[in-house]
Amino acid sequence: MNQLKARIPRTMLTLGLALAGAGMLGTASAEEVQLRASHQWPGGQGDIRDEMVQIIAEEAEAADVGLSIRVYPGASLFEPREQWNAMARDRLAISAFPLAYAGGQHPEFNLTLMPGLVKNHDHAQRLNDSEFMERIVEIMEDDNVMVLSHTWLAGGFVSKEGCILEPDDVDGMQMRAAGKAFNQLLAEAGASISSMPSSEIYSALQTGVLDGANTSSSSLVSYRIYEQVECLTAPGDNALWFMYEPILMSKAAFDRLNEEQQQALLEAGEKAEEFAYEAAKEADQKLVEAYEEAGVEVVSMNQEQFRMWRDIAQDSSYASFVEETPNGQELLDMALSVD
Repeated sequence: MNQLKARIPRTMLTLGLALAGAGMLGTASAEEVQLRASHQWPGGQGDIRDEMVQIIAEEAEAADVGLSIRVYPGASLFEPREQWNAMARDRLAISAFPLAYAGGQHPEFNLTLMPGLVKNHDHAQRLNDSEFMERIVEIMEDDNVMVLSHTWLAGGFVSKEGCILEPDDVDGMQMRAAGKAFNQLLAEAGASISSMPSSEIYSALQTGVLDGANTSSSSLVSYRIYEQVECLTAPGDNALWFMYEPILMSKAAFDRLNEEQQQALLEAGEKAEEFAYEAAKEADQKLVEAYEEAGVEVVSMNQEQFRMWRDIAQDSSYASFVEETPNGQELLDMALSVD
């Protein structure tokens, strides 16, 4: 966050300009600016991303600097993938947003949902402080979006027969993966791919449409997928699946605030980030506990198995990313250099 702070312009616009933008970003009075925050997850049900936004809203109001945030959960204000353009065009102030959703506008962002890029939560912390993340943040800021809180969430594999530890384990299986890069990885390893939202994994396993799947720790628990599988490959120290899901803000909306309000938001963002780091690790532990309680075998990859998957990714997901992305090789090398 310190590097982010250093890049934030200190030139402030007046509250009168804040009022001019209030119709799109919220409501404001001479005493208070109200911002709108949007995300796709249910509110008040313990989702990490919703809780992060709520922390920011609560901390901003507690700072008593004339700033409040109204939170719209459950895609009640904008559809999930519409939130990027809403922030970039100054129509939305704050969002909990999986950055890969904006990969169509900025292909560089596809690297934030890439097999084997992040091994574990401590590795994710190191990436946050790296030249790689500096470059990602610069691309965001060039499109009028800034980071309030960095967040990485882990996930795992489930299977109806046997455990998925090495690429050969998915050969001939019908698999569902989260995102294009994971589809490419599993197809290269010999799996057939069925695309569907995570909410449909349970019924697809139940009816034999799927033999296995890969998704976030939270979804693996909340959708009770443990009722349909024999083995879970938990994230552990060598996870393949990590997704960058930060709390973002319209830079124009931030620039309209006075210095006290800006500082309150940055401090609130830091608190939300600290919460998410611990909560994400707890979510992985809850995943393991839920599956063990259901009688599902639980395993995790060792370092050699992780490297086997990364070798497959080099010829599939990584190669495709480099081909489709300007300066993609440079950005990929930056990410992979962080160990």
